[in-house]
Amino acid sequence: MAHDSAPHPDSDNNAEGSATQLESASARTLARVAWIVPAVLFLLSGHQLKAALDLADTRASGKLVWAEVVRYERSDRKDVTMVELDLRARMPDGSIFERNSLALPYSVGHRVEAESLLVRIDLEASQEVVIDSIARTQVWIARSNAAMALIAGLLALWGVRAWNQWLRTH
Repeated sequence: MAHDSAPHPDSDNNAEGSATQLESASARTLARVAWIVPAVLFLLSGHQLKAALDLADTRASGKLVWAEVVRYERSDRKDVTMVELDLRARMPDGSIFERNSLALPYSVGHRVEAESLLVRIDLEASQEVVIDSIARTQVWIARSNAAMALIAGLLALWGVRAWNQWLRTH
């Protein structure tokens, strides 16, 4: 009885076929999960647009008062750059308004390093307080962030859609 040592003609194809099917299934799963990326970017864009509108509303309708800077913290570390303030303001009705841990863009932090600041306060607004000297800048930063996230979301949407279409045809 002669022993045939040659591999079965279909054995390599089956191994390659199984690996290809597994890779294909993984790619399809990953391509489906990738839809999260544009969704998150669109949500971020909407959040930043809302922040810009809230800042603009408080800038327009807030009462102009002087606030004492209780704490000013600026971190210049390479891994953490931030500016944070604690403010205390006396409202026109005599009440005291306090805002702790007011985070600001690092790029405008030097403009608010003072003992007191002119602020606009609207207790009914989503964004209760804005610093008058940087309010316009903050609105523009939030609008720019919204636009960048929207553009990134559109590009991601196009890329994920193209990838999913390519996987369907191949």
